[in-house]
Amino acid sequence: MSETTLTPATLYIVATPIGNLGDISQRAIDILTQVDVIACEDTRHTGKLLAAFAIKNKTMSLHDHNERQRQDQVASMLQEGKTIALVSDAGTPLISDPGFHIVRHCRSLGLKVSPIPGPCAVISALSVAGLPTDRFTFEGFLPSKSAARQAKLANLLEEPRTMVFYDAPRRAIDTLADIVKVLGGQRHVVISRELTKTFETIHSDTAENLLVWLQEDANQLKGEMVLIIEGNKIDADAIPAKAIDTLKLLLAEMKPKKACAITAEIYGVKKNALYDIALSIKS
Repeated sequence: MSETTLTPATLYIVATPIGNLGDISQRAIDILTQVDVIACEDTRHTGKLLAAFAIKNKTMSLHDHNERQRQDQVASMLQEGKTIALVSDAGTPLISDPGFHIVRHCRSLGLKVSPIPGPCAVISALSVAGLPTDRFTFEGFLPSKSAARQAKLANLLEEPRTMVFYDAPRRAIDTLADIVKVLGGQRHVVISRELTKTFETIHSDTAENLLVWLQEDANQLKGEMVLIIEGNKIDADAIPAKAIDTLKLLLAEMKPKKACAITAEIYGVKKNALYDIALSIKS
């Protein structure tokens, strides 16, 4: 395999392993070895990764608290023709990790930003969850306070797509209790913990059964966790046939969102319930 050739004046967004070092790509190793500097969420954490692959390269810190202050410095370096790799502590940068402000700033200046794909906890967890993946929504971290968390879940009560969250294991029991309270105990949930690591655990059940499982096994309250919740099941039979006929007519003349809004107002049904039907009709 030939070594990757870098493009001058480029910011590389480099995905790194979420646990198993064997998941890093050769291209990522080449980029990290050759760039002028590696921007890290935590230089000490990334230092261990670099040491594992004998990469001796200059690093700089770039995290939530200094990202805006660093953006002009990063842009200036790129304008001088230098190459920079941006990494997070694990997985793909910007996915609930720092980097958004840097990338947006560089792109606004016309500077080249290039992805080096690789591990991502969201996609990894989805691929083994056994829940629909044709349409899903990533909601990031749930709020740490119960009231805010319940409000967030309430807003997603009728969301038909599979929902993916990050959550801290230390509050997983409280989170499951809120899911049971707001979404119902029978809603299907998958917990993916410590993905690609020695104690990888992927457990799926109803929300109420998962809550009991967590309460009975303290070992499951450790490490990194991805929480996947089944979307609200839409009962197409609950939609009047006339409403579906009207929706079909409107879809021939306008976009699904508007067609659903008009149909919902005419027949007094929920827009979310119509939207999946509209997508099926269009396809």
